[in-house]
Amino acid sequence: MHGVFAEFALLLLMAAAAGAVSLWLRQPVLIAYIVIGIVAGPAVLGVVTAHDQIDLLAQVGVAVLLFVVGLKLDLQHIRHIGPVALATGLGQLAFTIVIGFLIILAMGKGWVEALYVAVALTFSSTIIIVKLLSDKREIDSLHGRIAVGFLIVQDLAVVVAMMVMSALRGDGGERSLLTLAGSLALRLGVAGVGMYLLMRYVLPRVVERVAQSQELLLIFAIAWGTGLAALGEWAGFSKEAGAFLAGFSLASTHYRDAINARLTGIRDFLLLFFFIDLGAKLDFSTLGGEVWPAVVLSLFVLIGNPLIVMAIMGYMGYRKRTGFLCGLTVAQISEFSIIFVAMGISLGHVDKGALGLTTLVGLITIALSTYMILYSHPLYEKLGSWLGAFERKRPYRELAVATGRHDLREADVIVVGLGRYGSRLALGLKEAELKVLGVEFDPEVARALRRQGLPVRYGDGIASEFLESLPLKDTRWVVSTLPDMASNRDLLRGLREVHFTGEVAIVAREEFDGTALKRMGAPTILYPMRNAVDYAVEALTAIIRYDGAAK
Repeated sequence: MHGVFAEFALLLLMAAAAGAVSLWLRQPVLIAYIVIGIVAGPAVLGVVTAHDQIDLLAQVGVAVLLFVVGLKLDLQHIRHIGPVALATGLGQLAFTIVIGFLIILAMGKGWVEALYVAVALTFSSTIIIVKLLSDKREIDSLHGRIAVGFLIVQDLAVVVAMMVMSALRGDGGERSLLTLAGSLALRLGVAGVGMYLLMRYVLPRVVERVAQSQELLLIFAIAWGTGLAALGEWAGFSKEAGAFLAGFSLASTHYRDAINARLTGIRDFLLLFFFIDLGAKLDFSTLGGEVWPAVVLSLFVLIGNPLIVMAIMGYMGYRKRTGFLCGLTVAQISEFSIIFVAMGISLGHVDKGALGLTTLVGLITIALSTYMILYSHPLYEKLGSWLGAFERKRPYRELAVATGRHDLREADVIVVGLGRYGSRLALGLKEAELKVLGVEFDPEVARALRRQGLPVRYGDGIASEFLESLPLKDTRWVVSTLPDMASNRDLLRGLREVHFTGEVAIVAREEFDGTALKRMGAPTILYPMRNAVDYAVEALTAIIRYDGAAK
């Protein structure tokens, strides 16, 4: 088959087949797409020749992804997660560079190569992490928002590192670095003022006009995201930073949910080409004898980086569970790490051995960290008891939202998990004049619902020690809307350990989830979609019969 169109058709067929096999094997499709890129790339079959076209689609996909992430963050979230995201991002960068540098020196590498590779080890893949968190529906959780925050800090650090390298192309003297710092500060100031003026005076009116047509709203969103991505790259930042700011600028409008809903399918389709492109560009000819150094550095990234994040977040007053879930998001290196080292080769600072080492570390850590993030809750279930050193006796920053008159000495119903469905369920039961107590691990959600008059206990609803503090003795029902099976299994086990004698109901998203929950011992299963359809049928039937009788 010849021609770009035929090549794209072949890639899509291969990706669809690989995705189907990965689902059958219960493996993440992301890994399957990267493998397809490797197989179709020059390392194996060499069928990918339309590199420019695939790269263009990949870049648009990345811009749309970061645009959607920015769309979900508003100023209120930024105020709460900004300090911890900045401290964690900068702290992880500093510790990883220093410790990684010493490890690489101990392997007998030169100090310049050690510095390059150590800096490369600090960059995590924003695209991969955000995709995984979005698929798990955890991008809006506390640990999801914090992780996105320090990943953006890392992206800005990539930009600074590459700008410093570009400055070294000249005389590399003190004057060029001072000029670089002044130029960066000026551009940041101009970008900040420009975004404020747009968000305050321009964008609300523009979006109000274009929202009169759903098709035009979609086109505008993609145009705005890719336009600011291009502007960000032109201004010396990055496409990712520009796309993120484009989404953030629309996050306070009333149309962000509508935009997000229409962009989801487009985002997933375009990101397919990013992962294929990533696999196709991996250069296996540079691996050489770097296997054992790559294994050591991969273990450092997979274990050391999460420990660094957990230590910083524990010191700042976050619980070990939040620190653990955030830490897993830095357990891999980024595609920018490979680009960073490749730029060092072009400058003559390092040889191809450093690129081979970085490439191999990238392959190992991206593959393994994907599984770590996908199975983060079962991992925490097994390791949580060993992580006490990463939590203060009083995690004050998270506990700060647990103050106030929000508790109940007795409750008819305790609702565990106050997401979109759980919060509406709890508020509806309260309106029915039942005594309802909510349990939520996200402090911002807890605070918002307390403002609406719902008593909320902040804490980890699956921990036995926390369940003992709830008024379970006089509670008739416990309802769980937790999204994952592992958390619901832990909740059922915890309720048995504290000898809860009331009724338990658990929300199941799918039919097979309900069957599995039944086997775990859940007596009552709630199916939101089925119940909504039954209610709609009943309501429409009544209306139709009434209209027929009236005629």
